[in-house]
Amino acid sequence: MTRLLAAALVAIGLLTACAPGATEPAPVGGEVQPAAVAAGDVDRDGSEPAERASDRLPVAMVDEPLPVLPEPTPTLPVTVTSADGATVEVADASRILPLSGGVAEVVYSLGLGESMVGRDEQATFPEVADLPVVTDAHSVSAESVLSLHPTVVIGDTLTGPPEALDAIRGAGVPVVLVPEAWTLDDIYPRIEAVADALGVADAGAELIDTTRQRVDAAAAQPLDPAPTVAFLYLRGTAGVYLLGGDGSGADALIEAAGGIDAGSALGLAPFTPLTSEALVSAAPDVLLVMTLGLESVGGLDGLAEVPGIAQTPAGANGDIVVVDDGLLLSFGARTPAVVEHLAEQLREWATP
Repeated sequence: MTRLLAAALVAIGLLTACAPGATEPAPVGGEVQPAAVAAGDVDRDGSEPAERASDRLPVAMVDEPLPVLPEPTPTLPVTVTSADGATVEVADASRILPLSGGVAEVVYSLGLGESMVGRDEQATFPEVADLPVVTDAHSVSAESVLSLHPTVVIGDTLTGPPEALDAIRGAGVPVVLVPEAWTLDDIYPRIEAVADALGVADAGAELIDTTRQRVDAAAAQPLDPAPTVAFLYLRGTAGVYLLGGDGSGADALIEAAGGIDAGSALGLAPFTPLTSEALVSAAPDVLLVMTLGLESVGGLDGLAEVPGIAQTPAGANGDIVVVDDGLLLSFGARTPAVVEHLAEQLREWATP
């Protein structure tokens, strides 16, 4: 979970504390600053939408195959500078434990999947489904990590808590943190940092090249008109309803796919409490949600009941794109597939 989103959830939790378990957003106005941080009745042409929303729903790309390079031979030992400023020596990459879903994708795509011994709960791609999970609610369990006897642990600057990382270091295991990724351009230094830490710099350069080519190809054809897309972070059972804005991560994907990010267009913070007024003002043509979020509000029928959804073009027309939680904001080796898929969906919107 991103630090901005985690902070936003804390803020929303305080705002909704009077109504635990609420299934509708509290009428909260204003933005949560970063530091504090649908089925319709008619189609666009006025006709009955039939089962269009259902037809547009098969978007959870959990089975998207990862691009995998031939298994490289690490050149070790290496000394690298972790993103937290520490100097770390890695002498053995035979038992790798990534503590971020996006980092796990990179490790696997570098051809080192056979050396992975565990995973973070956000590593949802099928190839690692049988690996033990060492996090709970995004927090690392030092005991679980050490029980797998890793020779190197790789996370990013969002990995925590710090006490768990200190315990892992204290046991003599090298811990390398790589930069966060909020945009498509952030993917490339993340790949480079992971590859350098594992002694496979050449494989990292190759993966960067293929990833960049796929991202550029997906965004090669601008859309006219460009649809406005609203990213909704939903946790209905907890009463959490947020509208993504500038810096949410989803904005970069939407723009790369040829869309206009609704929250950014309104000048909103990365994650802002969702209100019917904000939705109506944004007037999104398409809604972007995650699988667990949609499930938490009761599926398409429940989403249609969220205040303001039915009053948007996206809600009225059933234009909804759903992506797996562990994939959308991973900013790893599967991210080009997210851009490709979202671009395909937006092109479909532009040429009904």
